[in-house]
Amino acid sequence: MRTTRALVVSAAMAAAVGLAAPTASAWDQPSGVTAAPSAIAPGGQLVLTVDGSACTRSNSTISSNAFSRANLSPRGTNSATATVTVNSNASAGSYSVTTTCEGRPQVFSGVFTVIGGVRGGLGGSSSTGATPADIAIGGGLVAAALVGGGVFWMRRRSENRI
Repeated sequence: MRTTRALVVSAAMAAAVGLAAPTASAWDQPSGVTAAPSAIAPGGQLVLTVDGSACTRSNSTISSNAFSRANLSPRGTNSATATVTVNSNASAGSYSVTTTCEGRPQVFSGVFTVIGGVRGGLGGSSSTGATPADIAIGGGLVAAALVGGGVFWMRRRSENRI
């Protein structure tokens, strides 16, 4: 009888430990990644913060298609950070990151967005040139300035003769 009780207690303890083990390892996985700023131009610096105690240990890394692999540095007991430079040839769009903590990779989708650059040499936001309406408005303003300047000059000229 005593052997039966010992077996039942042992089996109950083994079941409890067996059920708790996967839960404990799931708590160690990173729970999220945030980027500051969340929208960045190609060539800019990005600070990524990974939440989860698993990434505070050594040999934890973060990588993406927009930047090369970087080591995570612990920040407190429950998060880690990395400062990365986005590739200058990164195309515009939303990017995912992959964390590798304790040898286990995990992908987080849509963490940051690379925005397209401005065509600064062509007038900033201009991309197709002046439209016929733009030319008509500009021409009208130039003509009004010439007529107004001529009238002012003619009035001043006649006042000087008196």
